[in-house]
Order: sequence, then structure tokens, then C-alpha cells
Amino acid sequence: MIENMTLKPMYLAFLVALSYFIIFTKSWLAILLAMIAFTCLIKQYHKKTIWQTVVIIVSFSLYFAFIDHRQDKLEKNLPSQVSELRLIPDSLSVDGDLLSARAVQGKQTYQLYYQLQSISEKTYFQELNQVVILKVAARVEKPVGQRNFKGFDYAAYLKREGIYGIAQVKAIESIKSDNPKNPSEWVRLWRRQLLVHINQNFLPPMKHYMTGLLLGYLDKSFDEMSDIYTDLGIIHLFALSGMQVGFFIGIFRTILLRLGILREHFIYFLLPFSFLYAGLTGFTISVVRSLLQVILRQFGFRKWDNLGLTMLILFFLSPHFLETIGGVLSFAYAFILSRLDLESLSGCRKAVAESLVLSFGILPLLIFYFGTFQPLSILLTACFSAIFDVFILPLLSLVLLASPLVPLNFFNPFFSFLELVIKWADQLSPKPLVFGSPNSAVLVLMLVLLAVLHDFGKEKKLRLWLLLGIIFLFAVTKNPLENEVTVMDIGQGDSILIRDMRGKTLLIDTGGRVDFTQKEEWRKRQVTANAEKTSIPYLKSRGISTIDQLLITHTDTDHMGDMTVLAKHFKIKEILISPGAMTKSSFVKELQALKIKVRLIQAGDQIAIMGSSLRVLYPWSQGDGGNNDSLVLYGQLLDKRFLFTGDLEVEGEKALLSQYPNLPVDVLKAGHHGSKGSSDPAFLKHINAKVALVSAGLNNRYHHPNDETLERFEVEKMTTYRTDQEGAIRYRGVSRWKVETVR
Repeated sequence: MIENMTLKPMYLAFLVALSYFIIFTKSWLAILLAMIAFTCLIKQYHKKTIWQTVVIIVSFSLYFAFIDHRQDKLEKNLPSQVSELRLIPDSLSVDGDLLSARAVQGKQTYQLYYQLQSISEKTYFQELNQVVILKVAARVEKPVGQRNFKGFDYAAYLKREGIYGIAQVKAIESIKSDNPKNPSEWVRLWRRQLLVHINQNFLPPMKHYMTGLLLGYLDKSFDEMSDIYTDLGIIHLFALSGMQVGFFIGIFRTILLRLGILREHFIYFLLPFSFLYAGLTGFTISVVRSLLQVILRQFGFRKWDNLGLTMLILFFLSPHFLETIGGVLSFAYAFILSRLDLESLSGCRKAVAESLVLSFGILPLLIFYFGTFQPLSILLTACFSAIFDVFILPLLSLVLLASPLVPLNFFNPFFSFLELVIKWADQLSPKPLVFGSPNSAVLVLMLVLLAVLHDFGKEKKLRLWLLLGIIFLFAVTKNPLENEVTVMDIGQGDSILIRDMRGKTLLIDTGGRVDFTQKEEWRKRQVTANAEKTSIPYLKSRGISTIDQLLITHTDTDHMGDMTVLAKHFKIKEILISPGAMTKSSFVKELQALKIKVRLIQAGDQIAIMGSSLRVLYPWSQGDGGNNDSLVLYGQLLDKRFLFTGDLEVEGEKALLSQYPNLPVDVLKAGHHGSKGSSDPAFLKHINAKVALVSAGLNNRYHHPNDETLERFEVEKMTTYRTDQEGAIRYRGVSRWKVETVR
């Protein structure tokens, strides 16, 4: 039917994608684009094509509506407890004393977490290579959603995977072995067995490259190198796609031809092989996409028709693929490659041209998701792609095949040397360029202008205007034309961004994780700084590459613990601290190691920003760097008067009362995360604030903010915004503030 249609599969796939986003995201942008697309369809195509298209779109829409209904039903019927779980074999992961896995019970799939109780239990799950059913005592929780603007939405991610609940296992009562129930589970079990085999027989770092490049799995212990590959912009080398698919299908084809299989019969062997290979790599979207394109090529479909049909098939196999970063980038790369016409070039010139077109064509999507771009990645991709494709992939394949007979660990030094080269390149390379993250409308406009530039680039006048338009969009993304005061949700701690329209940035505190327990060695997990998942992505999404002033209110870890981590990602021009902070020797050593200009400030000093200034009200003498030595800032920003109090408690608040008899406030950043020992009734009555901002971690161990403190805010008729409930809190505007929260 599709072959006889006037409308090309690629355009049909575009219309289906719009219907998907209308149903699942209720996006006004998708509705607008769909209206434009159907208007063009009616004007340009005859009635038969229009009716065929409408029938297909309606069919897909009904399918999407059915999936949406089923998801809502599963989410609403989520139980509060679960007693039996069937583990998905290749989803097991052990990090220190934490076991995580996917598990099934009835129609529900869960994300499972369990704290391992002994070394023997840890070893058992690390070496587990069979399907098991666990009898457990477990409560079911709903996953946490988005906490920061442009932040990771864990709940949405799990929902796209068909998971609506987290099973927090308190105890495992029994474990029973079982047989796989379907072909998919068999393949996942074989993948798990291969992962266990590799981990038992090979040494790091070679085993990480083997599991990553052959099976699409990277262990938590590879996180440090993953971060380096990400900084260099070449982490996509581990995203299995066309390179690996082409390599293995090429070998498979050669073997079949040598065995005397006719070329026209190759497709009958390709289909089961594709299912097997997709399963062994975890059914990742990029691999499935590449395999589908290879299969469709066997039926004569090329370029756009091939890609369009691949998208239509994937909407059935994995409906949410366009809401995943991997899915979007995989198809974006495939789309650009399908449009490339570099037949006039050859050799190195062709490789360089292809890398440039791919890099700049994909740039809007990269900054939409990550906010940054590493220009050096163009050169590194060209170099390391050849190494990975021509040498490493064949080598690892041969080593794995030979491993039942001979463990070839003598190749491990090569991979150690490779990592030394990668680390050396990372040290010498400049930091990635921070462009900021455009909103959806700006992203679509960027992509449209780039597409028009590609098609009409030979017309000089139009090309100039298109380039100016693209540059303008990048500029407003890098430097948003608005002021902001954002209380980021960094868990239990403080980190507040103040930025004006001219781009000046003041960051108050950095947040940081407080570790209260000393764990045995086998229990220790891979640690990631809070800032890596919270403040750093947000700052980059706002186009920030330089922090003009970092003010540390006091030396508690939950206010300055991530200072060193932030310094690795951003240029910090100046660090502002109180004289009392210099009494903490460990803090002073950390400052000295950073080699950043440090300035002592106290009462009477001012910080210019937003055409106004923030005045330091406290302390006026050297303290001990603790809560009641917190730097307190006060000033009018646009139409509101803000008071930032750090962790100031009652003693400090009383000192402010006596020193400043007239202190009108509109917005109070509540002291010490809303604890009972702060926000004294007399203090609140004195400042007469209208709004209280509370920065506290979700379900924190201190139970901040305290109920008594919240009652005090109610007595003073203050509106309260809490990061533990509403996520990040942001004031934004040009001349007047508008307040918004993530949740």
C-alpha cells in the first residue's frame, strides 16, 4: 500500500510523529505543526492520497490512544506492596551494597532496589546467570519526577520503559530458579550469561570496552571514563548503532555465502539473526533502527523511504522512541546521512566533510539535551571511529570468541594505554562550549532554518539572512533576555543562582552531600556529586560557562561541598567568603587548591547585579564559619526586596533585629532549610515578608522544613515555596518578577 502512495513514507512518518506527540504530550506546538502539515497535504495531494494518509494516521492514533489508556490504567492500579518478583536477567546491576534490577509481577514491571546484606549475597547476584523468582517483602513507591528546570525526569523515563513503580525490597525471603518463558527472555538470559562470563574472565579496562561495544552495557565502575568520553564529545562511540551492526552483519553474510547460501535467501537468515543481535545488545533503539534499515534495504527500500518505513515500524515496536535521547539522536544522524551527497569527494576530504556536516547538523539537538558542544569532537570522532571500527571491534570479537579456550588478557595493556591517551587528550582539550538549551519552539525554528539553509544555501542573499537568523537563535539561547533568581533543588542544601540580563552571574552556595556513615569496603558505592545531576546541568542549560562570583555563606558541607566539582565545569572569577570561614583549615586548603581569587566580605559590602546591588548585612565581625556566621544578603532586585539568610538561626536573626530596625522584605530565603531553630516569630513579624523560599531535600533525615516553622509562615500570611515539594523555584522577568516552580 505504501509503495503505491504518492506521499513518501518519510512525510507519513512525520505526520505519525506529530499525532504521537499530540496524544502523549498534549503539546500545542505539535498541534500547530500538525495543522500546518495537513493544510499542505490537502493543497498538494489528490483525494486518494489524502484519504490513504488519514486512514493510516487515524490507525496509528488509535494505537497510541490504546497505549496511553493502558499506561494510565497500570499507573492507577499500582499496588502498595509486592511479595513476588521475577527478575529480568540482563537488567541486574550491583554497585557496592546496592542491587538494582528490573522485575515483573503480573502485568506490572518494577524498578527494584535492594541493600545487600553480606559479601556472599553480593557475590551471588554478581554471578547470577539464570532466571530467578524472588519472594520478597517490598513496598512499592512512585518514582520521583523532574526536580529542576531542564532536569532529568526519572518518573517520565521509567514510564517510557513501561515502569510505574519502584520496588524497595526490605528482605529477600527465598530465591527460586525458573526457565525463560519466551524468545525475548531467552535472549536476555544469554546476554546476562555473556556479561557474567566477561566479568569473570577479563580484567578492566578491557572488559568495559568488551561489554560496552559488544553488548551495549557499561558498568558503574566505568563512570569516570564515561565522563571523560562525554567531555570530549565522543561518548557516542559506545552507543551501538550502524558501525557495530554493519560489522557483524557483514561477517554473518560472508559466513553464509561461504557456506553456499544464495544471496536471495540471505533475508531468511537475516531476520532471526537481527532479533538475536538486538536482544544481545539490550534491544537499544539505535541498534534496532540500524537492523531495520538493513532489513528494509534487502527489500529494495533506500534512503528516505527506508528511514521513513523504519520510523513507522518502530512506532509499533517501541512507541516512545522519539522521547528518548538515544532514539532522537540515532534518527537524526541517520536522517542527515540519508541527505548527504558527497560523491564528488573521496578519502580524508570526504570523511572530514561528513564529520562537519553531521556535527553542525546535529548541534541544535545536542545543545537541546546537553547545553554544550565540544568542537574537538569533530576531529576526535574521525580519529577514534576508525580505531574502534577497524581495530578494537574486531579484536574484542575475536577475544570473546576465543575466551572459552584461551583468556587473552595480554591485550589488556593496549586498553590501559588507550585510556591514558584519552585522559591526556581530555587534559589538553579546551572545555566544551556552553550554548545553553533552547526551548522546544526555538529548537524547531533552528532545525527549520538549518534545513532551508541546506536546500537553498546557494542563494547568497537568502543564505546570509538564514545564517543571521540561526546566529540570533543561538545568541538568545546563550544569553536569555531576562533576569532570574533561581533556588535550585540540590537536595538537602542550598544553591541559588542570581543572573541579570547582561549575563552577570552570582551563585550563592553550591550544595553538597553530607556522608554520615563509614561503610565497609565492599559496601562502598560509586559516588556522584549532587551538583553533577542538579545545578551543573541547569547552569549549562542557561548558557552559563562563567560564574562571576561564587558566594559561600558558611562552611557546612551542604552549602560548599560541591565547590570543587563546579570549578571543574565552570570558570569562577571570584569566591566570596566571610572572615570566619578562614578559621576552617580544611576549607582553606580546598580554596588554595582551586587557585581562584578569594575575597573576604562582611557587613557593609555590596555586590552589584541587575542594575542594583545586594548589600551584606551580616556578619560584622569574624565568627566561626558556622550557621550563625552565615553571610546575609539584602537588596531590591526589580520589583521585589530579597533577603538571603544562609543557615542563620535565632541568635543571628536577633542580631539583625537589633542592628536594622527597619528591614522591609518581600521574599525571604528561609534560614537553615526551614528548621525549628530559624525563622523566629519576632524576626518574621519584623521583616513582614510576603513569601518564604525553603530549600530542603525530599524526605530528608532532619524533617525540614519543620511543621512549627511552617505554622509561623502561615501566621504571618506568607506564601511558602518548598523545593522538597515543588522542585526548583524560579523568579524570572525583565522589569517585574514572575514566579514559577518545576512541579
